[in-house]
Order: sequence, then structure tokens, then C-alpha cells
Amino acid sequence: MTRKIIALVLAMVMCLGFTACGGNEENENVLRVAMECAYAPYNWTQADDSNGAVPISGTNDYAYGYDVMMAKLVAESMGKELEIVKLDWDSLVPAVSSGDVDMVIAGQSITSERLEVVDFSDPYFYASIVTLTKADSEYANAASVADLAGATCTSQLGTIWYDICLPQIPDANILTAQETAPAMLVALESGAVDLVVTDMPTALAATAVYGDMVLLDFTGTDGEFEVSEEEINLGISIQKGNTELLDAVNAVLATMTVEDYEAMMADAIAVQPLSE
Repeated sequence: MTRKIIALVLAMVMCLGFTACGGNEENENVLRVAMECAYAPYNWTQADDSNGAVPISGTNDYAYGYDVMMAKLVAESMGKELEIVKLDWDSLVPAVSSGDVDMVIAGQSITSERLEVVDFSDPYFYASIVTLTKADSEYANAASVADLAGATCTSQLGTIWYDICLPQIPDANILTAQETAPAMLVALESGAVDLVVTDMPTALAATAVYGDMVLLDFTGTDGEFEVSEEEINLGISIQKGNTELLDAVNAVLATMTVEDYEAMMADAIAVQPLSE
């Protein structure tokens, strides 16, 4: 009986030792941040660590962009190692809601619908809504949403661009939503659509790559897209109720200004890959 007890105690000690030295402690020192890694200039995939790119978990690729820059600031402030998790757009909210990742930094609008299942940080970027078309398009000189009437158009799946903005175009021929922002831009470049609706950073990145695209910005005019503040303010989503992590993120954002955000976005646009 004594030998059995001793063996049991030793087994328990070894088990506790493995727990203390192994995965749990390691996981506590890692900040798992999810994003698409396919949404320049917010985030993208590249083959090396140039410009400070971070390895994508489970792959030989690296992620970089505005969201990665922000994730690095948050991880550094918390004294944690950053791990980037690549997920498709529709999987982002479920992943953070379930706790599979610590947070999502992916150009997400702070909508009331999303706030039902996750918490959001203060805005980490303010993204106005714009339109992209081709230079030779009949819509190239449009000065309002009304001037886009009858256009064949699309945007990215699960975004306010597709769900809220495109239906505001009179008599629009709205095609199926595209899975990713790059796919949306390819649809425009190939001539499959007359125009796409997106946000300013995505449009600026697109015009830097595609020289024949024209950016139309109706913001501040009577002919602008009607969107609420919550729909253009982008936030970092965190599992509901995790106030400690939320406070840590907001503490980082409190040290930054709108000018800081815009300068960091300009840096991201300057080094974005030529294709996604």
C-alpha cells in the first residue's frame, strides 16, 4: 500500500511539474491575435519577415500591415510574445467569442450586432467610406451616391460596404459579395463590375497598386453614403467580459492620436505587397 501511495504522489508531482513548466505557462505569455492576413493595407501575407512581419501560426508565411503593427504595440505593452492566427473573415468573431484567440485586429467596424457577442476596444482607426471605379468608367466623374445609379457593383462579404452601402445606390445591380478584399479589387480590375465600395485605407492601397483605378470620396457632401459612427469606427474585438484585456488594449490606444493612426497607416500602405 505504501509503495502505491508513494508512486501516486510521485506521479502527481511529475504532472504538476509538467503543467508548471509546460504549455499553460507558455500560453499565458503569448498573445494570440486573429486576422485574415489578406486585407491590405490592414493585414496581408508575405514570404519573409521584412519590415518587421510576424510569423503566421502553423505556416511558413508571415503577416504584416497596419493590424500587425498595432498587435505588436499591444503585445509589447503587455510583455507578451505575439502570435498571428490566420482566419477567414466569417471565423473571426466566433474565434474570439469562444476564446480560441485573445483578440481580433482586422479592420472590424464596431457595430451593435457584433457588440452582442464580443466586446470592442476604443476605435483604433476611423475609416471613411469611398468608392473605387476604373478611370475609363462612366462613373469616374460621379460626385454623389445618386450619380452611381444603375452601376453593377460588389464589395466584400460580411462588411457594411456590402450590406449597408451598396443598397443605397439607386437601381444598383449588386452582384454576389466577394470573400476577400483582394477578390473584390480583382472583380473591379477585370471589368466584372463597374465599381466597388470600400473604406479609405483599402482604396488608397488599391490605387497605389492599380494605376487605372479612381477613388471617389463623397464624404462631407449631401451625396455621401449614410453610415453611422459605429459603422466607420474600427475596433479591436475581445471576448465578452474580459475587462482586464480590454483595459490593457485601451491603455495602449489612449497614448495614440488620430495623427499617429494615419501615419502608421501610411507606413503600411507604403510597404504593402503588389499583389495578395
